[in-house]
Amino acid sequence: MFMISRICHKWLPIVVWMAVWSANSMSVHAERFFAYVGTYTGGESQGIYRATFDSETGTFSDLELAAEVENPSFLAVHPNGKYLYAVGEVSEFEDQKTGFVAAFQLDPKSGELALLNRVASSGTAPCHLNVDRTGRFVLVANYGSGTASVIRLNDDGSLGDRTAFQQHEGSSVNTQRQEGPHAHSINLDAQNRFAFVADLGLDKVMIYRFDPEKGALQPNDPAFVQIKAGAGPRHFSFHPSQKFAYVINELDSSITALKYDADKGSLEPIQSVSTLPSDHTDASYTAEVVVHPSGKFVYGSNRGHDSIACFQVDAETGEISITAIESTRGQTPRNFVIDPTGKYLLAENQGTDMVTIFEIDATKGTLQGSNETLDVPSPVCIRFAKIQSE
Repeated sequence: MFMISRICHKWLPIVVWMAVWSANSMSVHAERFFAYVGTYTGGESQGIYRATFDSETGTFSDLELAAEVENPSFLAVHPNGKYLYAVGEVSEFEDQKTGFVAAFQLDPKSGELALLNRVASSGTAPCHLNVDRTGRFVLVANYGSGTASVIRLNDDGSLGDRTAFQQHEGSSVNTQRQEGPHAHSINLDAQNRFAFVADLGLDKVMIYRFDPEKGALQPNDPAFVQIKAGAGPRHFSFHPSQKFAYVINELDSSITALKYDADKGSLEPIQSVSTLPSDHTDASYTAEVVVHPSGKFVYGSNRGHDSIACFQVDAETGEISITAIESTRGQTPRNFVIDPTGKYLLAENQGTDMVTIFEIDATKGTLQGSNETLDVPSPVCIRFAKIQSE
């Protein structure tokens, strides 16, 4: 039915960090990884799919269904590589008005997934999650209810009790999309001290102090950074220097560059740049933002224009300048990911049931499309796990 077709300390200078990344990149060069694909079910998809990715050739093989689960749109792999977590992007679970999070044991040799358990996400339509740096907690953003929650991880990787819950309040200027809070992503800084929740409904990135011992979330001071009214902040990505961060705004198709104070956990907007060409007038909405591991480039996806916008980063100021806008050769690139070596960008075209593979120009950051694609139904998110040899 399916086929295959043709972390760095905050005070390290950027130059040093890039050298560290380069060495790490070389250490994973030409290795093979399991690529897990989160999808939307309801059509042909049945859940989470797995393929093998060769980082030397930039090709996929051995696609198969890894786990049957409803709407596993976003995934996260545990730092030890032995567990995988998925949101269940639904509005009802076990007769409650909530979505769920599912935990799987991941065999690093075979790639097989075994369901451990599922628990409520404490909100409807969970759409994003991350495992904290210690591997002891999962943090979840619930879009429908505008909530953020934290779930403890047991020693066997299964999901335990809820340790934190935050309900967002308010609205913004777009009466159709911003009638209330819509938490769209949740991310942690490199020091595991602060959590950042981009809320599309509020035009804010909410900032919380995170306690890695208790799994608690408490409002920071400042408690948020205000994004332009009607922008609709969606996803968030740190620069590896931890001096800057970038939030992609769904409703006005822009990326906001922010200065980051790692001691205070505060963000300050410094620039906003469109992800679309100036002559594009049709409807389009952004989805994902990713900073290249080198720190030299930023990428953002456009759904409608169906493209990846490529930007170069000014290492001194954090500002970005657009260099190219590349078609994804498909429709609705909801998310995309850069492979562990930093050589390839993989765009998940949800609307055309395919993943497109691009090679990244190491000097310019531009994308060169290949003839290789991965055919998988309704792809949304890809996460990698290193394959361990026997």
